[in-house]
Amino acid sequence: MKVALIHDWFTVIGGSENVFTEIASLYPDADIYALVAQDETIVKLGLDKHKVFTSFIQNLPFAKTKYRNYLPLFPLAIEQFNLSSYDLIISSSHAVAKGVLTNSGQVHVCYCHSPMRYAWDLYHQYIRDLGLSKGIKGYFVKAVLHRMRQWDIIASNRVDYFISNSNYIGKRIKKIYNRESVTIYPNVATQDFELNESKEDFYFTCSRFVPYKKIDLIVSAFAQMQDKKLYVIGDGPDFKKIKKMATPNIILLGYQPFEVLKHYLSKAKAFVFAAEEDFGILPVEAQACGTPVIAFGKGGATETVINNKTGVYFNEQTVPSLVQAINYFENNSEMFIPVEIKKQASLFSSQRFKKELSDYLSTIIDRSI
Repeated sequence: MKVALIHDWFTVIGGSENVFTEIASLYPDADIYALVAQDETIVKLGLDKHKVFTSFIQNLPFAKTKYRNYLPLFPLAIEQFNLSSYDLIISSSHAVAKGVLTNSGQVHVCYCHSPMRYAWDLYHQYIRDLGLSKGIKGYFVKAVLHRMRQWDIIASNRVDYFISNSNYIGKRIKKIYNRESVTIYPNVATQDFELNESKEDFYFTCSRFVPYKKIDLIVSAFAQMQDKKLYVIGDGPDFKKIKKMATPNIILLGYQPFEVLKHYLSKAKAFVFAAEEDFGILPVEAQACGTPVIAFGKGGATETVINNKTGVYFNEQTVPSLVQAINYFENNSEMFIPVEIKKQASLFSSQRFKKELSDYLSTIIDRSI
């Protein structure tokens, strides 16, 4: 059986890239396809033993870093890959990877991290945050995203089987594509984190500083609770804006290596997570340290954090709602037992992911090929 694996792009290493690496480990002889790829990213992911093919976008000016500028060309580029010689195609898609062309004699399984957020759920926020509500540039971007939505619906019909990374994403797949899916939670490197039952008197959050991550909300809440210390790791477009909001009890550490991140996750009284994420790896990593999570009660966090056992939900993305949750957490701290919290994280291990995925793919292959 000849296998092709497709990912949207390899430019940075995030959750979807780590999932792809585990998929690739099941098929060491598979060929890999992506719109663009940076050599150093391929090496860091351990994918350099595979044959890696990229699209024509790879050769366009500044494509390795400014690839998003070529969004209108993504559908055309992904359709140019000739996969006709493969028996099994597995796409790892949060944008256009699922849109590869296949024939009736092939099986295409898509591990869907999310339908395109900026074209669907976050469309209006994306337009607003980039100041594209008016003007010629705004009209152009709106027209491009309109066409992307049309293409995305068509492309979803090229997939034989959908795997969602959470039940939350499964609902979005059903809503947008009218397709059923099976949930297999992503792999989290829980083995890289040790249980720490000795917590210190500070809170912690970590994220890229972009609007939907809601770091500004967390900082605003702690600016009203200056008796509570907050450490923040991360950087991004909103860093300067958030730095101006920070009060003396809020320490912005910028980007930090993994060992520093692990230190703060391990020692924190609680990890604060305010985004409505598709899955959310950091809350699982925090729990792997025995650290409770104060999370927005929507999205993937509701599937990884158990309210009043491994963490606390807040119901609205507002400062009062988050402040109330933090106060509730402090008044009921005896409910959160580090050993029990770590047990919850073990449900999302890499070993579990590979077994569930392998079993599912074996069932599909036996049925189809």
